[in-house]
Amino acid sequence: MDLRGATVTTLHDREHAWPREIRLDGFVYGALRSDKDSLKEDTAYRLAWVRRNPGYAPQPYEQLAASYRQAGHDDAARRVLLEKQRHRRRTVHPAGRVWGHLLDATVGYGYRPWLAGVWLAALSLLGTLAFSLCSPVRTKPGEGDPFHAFVYTVDLLFPIGDFGQRGAWHWSGAAQWLSYLLIAIGWLLTTAVVAGVSRVLNRN
Repeated sequence: MDLRGATVTTLHDREHAWPREIRLDGFVYGALRSDKDSLKEDTAYRLAWVRRNPGYAPQPYEQLAASYRQAGHDDAARRVLLEKQRHRRRTVHPAGRVWGHLLDATVGYGYRPWLAGVWLAALSLLGTLAFSLCSPVRTKPGEGDPFHAFVYTVDLLFPIGDFGQRGAWHWSGAAQWLSYLLIAIGWLLTTAVVAGVSRVLNRN
């Protein structure tokens, strides 16, 4: 079925009303009506419907998200746009796919920024527990604040700003490598958050 360039005011359909392949690029519609009992079920059905379009095309996803947003279903619209990015990821080169997986896991391409908070909380807990079991060495004897494992971990994870712990203490052995790893992860998370949120703002 070819719906490219078609326009309807209200799309009212049932799950088994469509063929296996539908060309939806350029299809414009307003309100959505289906036989699904919940918005979650309807969103899953509509996403499967959009995927019947051969290949990757952004317009069917953006049209579906716009219809949900017009109806006041912002969460459903964000889910659709997230799935659009996941579909697009399969079409890019390997390095782009790796970066896409990182954006997805850390901030959901900017549509789930709370994921970054989950990562930071988990890593803060890990660092606090690990550094509490070790004895750091003062960078400058007699100077600096007393060591605090939690504040030190947060200082490593946030590349911007300084709580006075990161430069005041250093380690040897496994704890030193853990501190390097947390610094690297902190930069990756920060970059992913900025990239994900910028992507959403630019699109909006």
